Amino acid sequence: MAEYENAVEINGLTKKYDGFTLDDISFAVPKGSIMGFVGQNGSGKSTTIKAMLNIIARDDGTVKMLGLDNIENEREIKEQCAAVFDEIPFQDALTAKNLDFIMSGLYKSWNSAKFKEYLERFSLPSKKKIGKFSKGMKMKLQIAAALSHDAKLLIMDEATSNIDTRLESNARLLIMDEATTGLDPVVRNEILDIFLEYMADGERSVFMSSHITTDLEKAADCVTFIDKGRLLLTGYKDDILESHAMLRCTKKDLDEIDKTDYISARTTEFGADVLTADKAAAARKYSGIMIEKPTLEDIILYYVKEKTSKVWTA
Repeated sequence: MAEYENAVEINGLTKKYDGFTLDDISFAVPKGSIMGFVGQNGSGKSTTIKAMLNIIARDDGTVKMLGLDNIENEREIKEQCAAVFDEIPFQDALTAKNLDFIMSGLYKSWNSAKFKEYLERFSLPSKKKIGKFSKGMKMKLQIAAALSHDAKLLIMDEATSNIDTRLESNARLLIMDEATTGLDPVVRNEILDIFLEYMADGERSVFMSSHITTDLEKAADCVTFIDKGRLLLTGYKDDILESHAMLRCTKKDLDEIDKTDYISARTTEFGADVLTADKAAAARKYSGIMIEKPTLEDIILYYVKEKTSKVWTA
């Protein structure tokens, strides 16, 4: 595999559909980091991931994964890549034992012993038909398969359940699309701990598509926000949280704040909440107004609202 500083590099990625365009998206996932990929349903998160995997043809732009071009080196990448999707791709009539046989013919590095180990670890039966599995069991089966062929790149789409925290993998990049959606908080926390453990050697990277911002606040090093196919913000999470600020003020105070100094503002019967992208400047210029640290959810919401209304009512 090529040497690389960024686990993923996306430049100018564009994909046009009737009624939707993924418009000139650019960002990078630094090697050894967790990237939180955030956006509303329909924002373009899954389109981005499909383009990364070359499942759909892009109209413009470049994608590098683990230092390799995702089209020119597709075969090499996919030999080193494992994918886990929300909808299980295995036929219902198959068993885990059947799957072991099939996968051994697909991947040069397939490890049957490791696969069986994961089946035991996840308490998955080897002879039961996959169609009889619960959704959580199906997700764990996909993960067991994904981790059993020495993958350097593991791609996951809404794909985690209550998994043993002793997961081990040679994967260098984990990509997840809404991986913790629909799971209870206890299980989600367990999974996030797995991700942090997965990152411990500093060589592995995570691309985590999610709209559960509390998960990202806990685990992510970097965040990228997209909305309606356009990039809103990307960077290190701590830098974004530190540079932004929420101004708590009266409606009269809001009238006095220069509109170029904030992203958007929400008014209520009690006053106004205003998001600024320059905390230091706001503190100097509006010293009499209460300034608080925003959450990622605040930042996402106010950036999205800016596209429709600079000032909006809750």
